[in-house]
Amino acid sequence: MQRSTIKAAVMVAFSSMLIAGQASADTLLGLYIGADGWRSKATGSFGNSEPAPAFNFNSKTQGTVYIALEHPIPLIPNIRLAHNQLAANGITLLDGDFSFAGEDFAINTTLANRVDLTNTDVVLYYELLDNRLIELDLGLNAKHVKGSVSVIEQAANGLQGEESVSQWLPMLYARSKIGLPLTGLDVFAQGSYIGWSDSRLYDLQAGIGYQLIDSLAVDVRFKLGYRVVNVRLDDLDELYSNLDFKGVFAGVELHF
Repeated sequence: MQRSTIKAAVMVAFSSMLIAGQASADTLLGLYIGADGWRSKATGSFGNSEPAPAFNFNSKTQGTVYIALEHPIPLIPNIRLAHNQLAANGITLLDGDFSFAGEDFAINTTLANRVDLTNTDVVLYYELLDNRLIELDLGLNAKHVKGSVSVIEQAANGLQGEESVSQWLPMLYARSKIGLPLTGLDVFAQGSYIGWSDSRLYDLQAGIGYQLIDSLAVDVRFKLGYRVVNVRLDDLDELYSNLDFKGVFAGVELHF
């Protein structure tokens, strides 16, 4: 074989290795960083016992920030960390007597009510499918709920009561995304769920995404969707609740 032929073969092989390395770089390590803004409306009830009164809440814009790290090692799960604001407040006129946090509030009392169940997700998951057409992740979510629920009587020197909650809750986690070929668009769904005794907690979202930038350095994806969170607690740190948070969200995600 002539030297020129050998040199050409080596150059082709070396070029192929470079191209293959660039094409598979994402399979070696993937970093996702994202933030969502969520316009939510809360409804529901809370108290130290059941039945609990229903409270009025105002709409509120709150956020979620997250980071996820993916790798190719089969037996070690990927990790996703997320911090979720989950708060609401409002003014309610009681239609019955109400006892909370050791204080008694009479019928027709006007209360300023507030819930803050802001939480952090620590998700360990596996990628069952991962290609341009379909993605499917399954795993476990350790959700740390740390917050408080309070009421304040709207009067001079008004009574106030507050209960705090701080708990780790193990949840099932799933996420899927289906790409729409030649459009840059995708549809996605994601959720966490746990149910025990008379308690339940779920956090579900679904929507559509658009890949604005798709490059070797960074991918930029915009999202628009609808999110629903239900917090039904039966004597968790002396708190009973059945609260729903619902609304439209928009976000941006960077993939390195």
